[in-house]
Amino acid sequence: MSETSTGDVVAAAATAATTGNWRRAGMAGAAIGVIAAGAAAGVAIERLTVGRGMRQKARLALDASGPYGSLRGMPGTAVADDGTELYYEVDEVDPEAGGPRRRRLFGRKAPAPVTVVFSHGYCLSQDSWHFQRAALRGLVRTVHWDQRSHGRSARGASQSGPDGVPVSIDQLGRDLKAVIDAAAPDGPLVLVGHSMGGMTMMALAGHFPELIRERIVGVAFVGTSCGKLGEVNYGLPVAGVNAVRRVLPGVLKALGSQAELVERGRRATADLFAGLIKRYSFSSKDVDPAVARFAERLIESTPIDVVAEFYPAFVEHDKAETLPAFREVPVLVLAGDKDLVTPSSHSEAIADLLPDSELVIVPDAGHLVMLEHPEVVTDRLADLLARVGAVPAPANVGPYGSTAQPGG
Repeated sequence: MSETSTGDVVAAAATAATTGNWRRAGMAGAAIGVIAAGAAAGVAIERLTVGRGMRQKARLALDASGPYGSLRGMPGTAVADDGTELYYEVDEVDPEAGGPRRRRLFGRKAPAPVTVVFSHGYCLSQDSWHFQRAALRGLVRTVHWDQRSHGRSARGASQSGPDGVPVSIDQLGRDLKAVIDAAAPDGPLVLVGHSMGGMTMMALAGHFPELIRERIVGVAFVGTSCGKLGEVNYGLPVAGVNAVRRVLPGVLKALGSQAELVERGRRATADLFAGLIKRYSFSSKDVDPAVARFAERLIESTPIDVVAEFYPAFVEHDKAETLPAFREVPVLVLAGDKDLVTPSSHSEAIADLLPDSELVIVPDAGHLVMLEHPEVVTDRLADLLARVGAVPAPANVGPYGSTAQPGG
């Protein structure tokens, strides 16, 4: 696709969103949905040969049969510095699950357990950690939270109303601190973040270096970046990428102002949307259809105006200077080798700044590596937790599982 034709497609999307043509706006919504999977407009999609009715029935069947995203814990709410309510859930240690035995000296309070805090990525939710949560459930205390305007958390207060402003990665770092204060005010912490979640952890370090020094005992960066996301080509030809970058801010602004219209259109173009999500979320050809559908549900549940609000934050993101704060603790840096959203070279850049970290590049893996190859992610995460004493040994962590039962 030439630069001219790519630019015309995206420009037409902006026009559709502002002139009220909801079918064309739907196509634009699907294109911007690619950004929700971390991509951009202008990709070629192979023709689908199964009838639309059959595909709709298949999606409904997968929704009914797949257990993904079914895990729930003790709910709680943290309040961000701008008043936004942030939803989180806590999974406590099960005394009978084989967790590490903790010494208690006579007359002293039992030490607080290690808490693992999971931060999810753009246009996802805490449920994107389903497999890892299933494997660790009961073995270690975990906190899973929904970033502002995602999942069960409230819409960002700073982004609401006519004077709303785009969210920043710095704001997300302060949000994470609010969640930690509410859900894990004491004891050692392990931070785990995917994509935007990893960026959130970097912002936390920039704002609260004393927290990192005093309480963080381990860190895992999964499919994330410390900056230069504006240079990512999303697997597109250079000319096409340049065209998209030139018009994308205007398209997002237009679509965000016509959210209801675009959402109608995005639902009408569900087949195209599903194909785009699979292209930019996974690399393996044999991904479980139920897992692919689960990812689709996670991403399509993010309103288009939220997509628009968050996008500028990634272009501006630059947190390389915060990474040295993590040099004194064990660090895992993991990415898929075919990630088109935050390419593995970005993880290598993080590892270069943290020379003692463990760098894992997973073969045949895309952006949602924790869903595509959960066994690898869970294995390396279990090893990290064993190194910091959160679990007795990696072997005690169950299979990556898919149900509400540990290792199920």
